[in-house]
Amino acid sequence: MKVLLVEDEEKLAQALKRGLELGGYTVDIVADGKKALTRISLHRDDYDVVILDLMLPSMDGHEICRQMRARNITVPVLVLTARAETDTKVNLLLSGADDYLVKPFSFAELSARLQALLRRPSASLPEVLHVDDIDLDLGTRRVSRGGSEVPLTLKEFALLEYFMRHPNQVVNREDLLTHLWDFNYVGFSNVVDVHIKNLRRKLDGTNADGVLETVRGIGYRLRA
Repeated sequence: MKVLLVEDEEKLAQALKRGLELGGYTVDIVADGKKALTRISLHRDDYDVVILDLMLPSMDGHEICRQMRARNITVPVLVLTARAETDTKVNLLLSGADDYLVKPFSFAELSARLQALLRRPSASLPEVLHVDDIDLDLGTRRVSRGGSEVPLTLKEFALLEYFMRHPNQVVNREDLLTHLWDFNYVGFSNVVDVHIKNLRRKLDGTNADGVLETVRGIGYRLRA
């Protein structure tokens, strides 16, 4: 899952980014309100959730939420606020936020809130994905093929999840970079090909006719 973290306190932002990345998320950080609104407006399909600080330079979280919803941007928003007053919480929800978290908070609570938000569209985000004989469990982060567990790294798991959400579709490198690497990634590296090679080796072993195939000159496809 890809997160846009809008937080102007640099130490907190970096700490949250590290923790979320260890949990398998891809995280972009923006420290300014107006820049955050521009980013999410231009790249609304790239993010699965927005973590939004309430007090920001140039535009506060209330206004960002309000303008997002006015522009029909439906990405879930979790607001971080230092204000615990009931009026503040009510106003946040009315402005379009999906949930809020009062500072200070534990990282475990943040993770739980994020998982709850990402589970809401259950029809499009099932807990267990099935393609061919591959099972991917989002809750336990386990993958098996033909009943045998396949140990994957966080990035390999994210790649496989993306392919399993788009079975039989040709996925190009740009799509993978957009959804699984952060905004500042320099895309001329062969990092995608290296991760695909490792994922294919773990899924298919020595089987030349594997489930993850290369579509020459375009990208990759997971055959269902």
